[in-house]
Amino acid sequence: MVMRVKVLSSVIVATLALSACNSTRSEPPSAGVPIAAIPAPSATVGPVIDGPVLGPDGRCTGNPAGTATAIEPGITECDLVRLKGKPATDVLVGESGKGQREVQVLYSEPGGRELYFFVNNKLDRVVKP
Repeated sequence: MVMRVKVLSSVIVATLALSACNSTRSEPPSAGVPIAAIPAPSATVGPVIDGPVLGPDGRCTGNPAGTATAIEPGITECDLVRLKGKPATDVLVGESGKGQREVQVLYSEPGGRELYFFVNNKLDRVVKP
């Protein structure tokens, strides 16, 4: 008998909840949060990158600071080109699903290919097959 009462009360609660969704009232439902309190979406699109970066043509978009002295994780895209002393063979510029700028820089060297992966203008890893 107790079990039957619990099931019946659950059905009543569910029915009442659904009937509230199907209201035919002409006035809008009252909201718990005023519209002014909802934050507007951010105006910036994509990641904010500090300093010049490589364009799809492999050239820097500005003058690099030139502070890196070795090719190591954390250097900028333009520092890589400056340290290599020549433009890249190929550059792929994109954006990850996480809203990060991702760049792949390929150098075809006499000894083989070198692929440099950048995330938000910082060298993340190097692949030398």
